Amino acid sequence: MPAPVPPLDPAELGAYFSLIEVSSLLRHTVEQQLKDAGGLSYVQFQLLATLGDAPDGSLRMTDLADGVVYSRSGLTYQVGLLERDGLVVRAPSTEDERSTTVALTDAGRDVLGRVFPGHVEVLRQLFLEPLSADDVHALADVLGRVRDHMRTVPPRSARPRPKRG
Repeated sequence: MPAPVPPLDPAELGAYFSLIEVSSLLRHTVEQQLKDAGGLSYVQFQLLATLGDAPDGSLRMTDLADGVVYSRSGLTYQVGLLERDGLVVRAPSTEDERSTTVALTDAGRDVLGRVFPGHVEVLRQLFLEPLSADDVHALADVLGRVRDHMRTVPPRSARPRPKRG
């Protein structure tokens, strides 16, 4: 029989509940801003922003799914919606014939340009305003370590597929 799991202490429990509540409150406001400014869902924004950060504005579908921690089937659906709206295009990968590449279009860049100012404003007002510069650096460090730890055992949807030689 496995050993009993010790309960969380009050500080651990408080940190967890604060993280969940902050995440929920922030996401709700961000989702509304993205919808109002660009007609985007949160996931669609993540996809476009990730493509916008890619060196040539494109990524393989599997790399995109792994980066945004989204199921491959869900990603296919969302990319289909973005493609229908002319914000991305799909094409066979030039590096791997079994892969599909997704690329940001000029229209996709325009939508990002429309939503980013309001997105940054929401982040500043709701999330960053009560924090000092030192707080932001400390929070980035702490959350970065947690993210990196969690990425060592990612959920199935986020596990990179083995590279085929």
